[in-house]
Amino acid sequence: MTVVAIDFGTSNTAIAILTTDSDRDIAIPKTLHFDNISHGFETNEGTAWLVPSLVYVLGNETNYGEFLFGEQARSQYLLENQSKRLFKGFKRDIVASFRSPAREIDGKLYDAEAIAEVFLTELWQRLLLQDIQPTQLIFTVPVGAFEAYLNWFSNFAERLQVPNFQIIDESTAAALGYAITRPNALVLVIDFGGGTLDLSLVRTAPITNATTHKQVAKAEAIAKSDAYIGGIDIDRWIAEHFLRQVGRTRSQIGEASWLSILEIAEQIKIKLSVVQEVKEIWLDEDLISHELRLNQDELTEILEQNLMLEQLREAIDEVLTIGLNRGISKAAIEQVLLVGGSCQLVAIQQLIMSYFGKSKVKFGKPFEAVAHGALVLGQAIAIVDHLRHSYAIRLWEPYLHQYSFYTLFEKGTKYPCQRPEPLILQAAIAGQTEIWLDIGEVADISQAEVTYDSFGRMTSSQLLKQSDFRSLAANSKKSEVDQVCIARLDPSGQLGSDRIAVNFEIDDRRVLMATVSDLLTDQVLIDKQAIAKLE
Repeated sequence: MTVVAIDFGTSNTAIAILTTDSDRDIAIPKTLHFDNISHGFETNEGTAWLVPSLVYVLGNETNYGEFLFGEQARSQYLLENQSKRLFKGFKRDIVASFRSPAREIDGKLYDAEAIAEVFLTELWQRLLLQDIQPTQLIFTVPVGAFEAYLNWFSNFAERLQVPNFQIIDESTAAALGYAITRPNALVLVIDFGGGTLDLSLVRTAPITNATTHKQVAKAEAIAKSDAYIGGIDIDRWIAEHFLRQVGRTRSQIGEASWLSILEIAEQIKIKLSVVQEVKEIWLDEDLISHELRLNQDELTEILEQNLMLEQLREAIDEVLTIGLNRGISKAAIEQVLLVGGSCQLVAIQQLIMSYFGKSKVKFGKPFEAVAHGALVLGQAIAIVDHLRHSYAIRLWEPYLHQYSFYTLFEKGTKYPCQRPEPLILQAAIAGQTEIWLDIGEVADISQAEVTYDSFGRMTSSQLLKQSDFRSLAANSKKSEVDQVCIARLDPSGQLGSDRIAVNFEIDDRRVLMATVSDLLTDQVLIDKQAIAKLE
């Protein structure tokens, strides 16, 4: 059995495989290195080989329509300086509720999903060229990943014709990647990468396999939180900070100059993880050189101004509050495990240490913990999980002439479960013959709004929040568990009268099911129909 885990990241991607230690006769995880496209990152445990999540579309006559990946893509961009041909951050576009418009290159359109598929397919082909034939493939996804992203992953795996395919959230995998398998260990994983911030409070426990009667580990995700913010936002803020220093704005420079200063901002950010101050030279489009300087204190101020540290505080507070409501205090957390490049920033580490104390915070495997932990799934590890989002039904209010949504299951609910009381619905219009059950995910969206005066000084900032309803029907692929649930009424429904009762439940496979009874005829119209696979 060959188990492969892919941690597809916004900035970098790690691919790991289980190998056998012949001396100890045990399986150990190994991160794969691909010639020409991988890049080495130094950690406390050695070099971590990652593939930068970059794709470059070639345009010369010889290689027209072909692609370069990872470090090759970066080198080609620096050589040709063709900004429109370089794709980066495309994972984040797929995870997001909005999408960047497709980009036209040489008469062809490329969107985020197409580029991501090209990128992952290339990695898959390189696996096969190394004579690795996976029998099980595990993808990791952000805690807050929505159904559309998970569906895309599942469909991609089907096209690869993988016989055994699984998905695990990145934060829970990271806990396993740090080898936290001691029974009843309670750890908090903070996964802060290029595109998302994910937190998971995880407890491990031993269970006995009913088939083999051997003890295996179980990871229970007790509380989760997430925010749509990451390292690429920090790069942009640093670049905008430099532009204000030289008296420019984003609209006053071309795309190539913007990507150039963005690249410098990223390198400065990385170097500031280990030194106090960094300076680099930026050559603008008029060939005028500018010395760009930044120190750790200034970077901390940039993070504060753009409310990144505030969003991290709120995410930590949310996880701790959920844990406390379940009888788990902050003092009970044994270790805090840091994952992702953004966790290398001094300001981020200091904030986390101020919450939990320096001795509890671990950051030895920032880049490989997720992929290595995902491999544990191939060793019969069980995951006990909670819902990552709240789920609601959208209703039409005939007297208000607007939609509203009613929450069915709160974020953090442990499954399998069912609602204790049925939901009673009325007809929305006179003579209605069908009632559609429009179920969707509900997320709390936070967005930082920062304003500056003419001298580049911050004048105000606030964190805007709102709830966002995302219909599952809109993402449905019409599979056996992705269907719109419709209750047909005979006789037709009338305004002002209770007409149907709906009982909702979620089974152990995270499938949401509905049973619909007609209150007028006392008939069961729908009996445990699967509506959607929840994540």
